[in-house]
Amino acid sequence: MPEAANLPYAYRLSAPNSPKSPRVCRDAIAALLQANDLHDLADTAKLLVSEAVTNVNQHTDTQLIHIDTLVRDRIATIAVRDGSPERHPYPRDARPDEEGGRGLFLMQELAYAWGVTWENSLRPTGKHIWFELRAPLMEAPPTSALA
Repeated sequence: MPEAANLPYAYRLSAPNSPKSPRVCRDAIAALLQANDLHDLADTAKLLVSEAVTNVNQHTDTQLIHIDTLVRDRIATIAVRDGSPERHPYPRDARPDEEGGRGLFLMQELAYAWGVTWENSLRPTGKHIWFELRAPLMEAPPTSALA
């Protein structure tokens, strides 16, 4: 039987699609990761969750946002779901004077992996923007030749 520390844990956060939700969601996901001893992933997760939830708020009229988080070993997979199949998110080159437009570029640069998954692929009813973060492995202290 696997040790409790190695079991995957799944969490779901639901929030209204409002301008306040990016902050609430990023803080909740950071707290979730810290509670699972993934402190070193919390800051990156906050930034990427905030960007994904802001995109949902700015570009869709979905009423509810769901964030599913799977924590296993030293890996966190986070999926931000909206009920809007119309828009296909993609990274773009933002002009230097633009205030936004860099969210998916940041995801591409900071996440171990990321992507878009469509629900009900033949007639999509929504999508998940997901990303995976991996904590660095702890290195064993060097052994001394004199020991």
